[in-house]
Amino acid sequence: MRWLVFFVTFAGFSCFLASVSGVRISNLNGACFRCLCHVAGCDMHRGCSEGYCGPFFISRVYWVDAGKPTLPDDDPDRKEAFEDCAKDYHCSIKIVESYMAKFGKDCNEDGVTDCFDYMLINYHGAACSQPLNLTKSGRRWLTSYKQCRF
Repeated sequence: MRWLVFFVTFAGFSCFLASVSGVRISNLNGACFRCLCHVAGCDMHRGCSEGYCGPFFISRVYWVDAGKPTLPDDDPDRKEAFEDCAKDYHCSIKIVESYMAKFGKDCNEDGVTDCFDYMLINYHGAACSQPLNLTKSGRRWLTSYKQCRF
């Protein structure tokens, strides 16, 4: 996997851009991936249950929306391609990265698209402007996020 790192300054603001295989996502870096994994449970031995798989607890719909990333030399149309990729930490990062490249935005409208926004997108999907404290599981995600980020 090839990483290119860019620091961009625009109107006095600096942002971090990560590039893997040509995909560039502002403020999505190793620390954010670790935090997103932590919030989802980050169980490296998690198989699939109730339609969700792997350390990031990814659904098939999320994988499809991300463009069906796969393990090297795998076929996205193979029946188990989703499960195999989602259960592999590095491949699941490709899924999250592709999803964020497509749906990433400033969910909380604070002027920056950052790891908090990516966490909201992972929880709510592209309609990410809803607060997390409205449900028990949302509050659990918010608490986990605060533990890993602060």
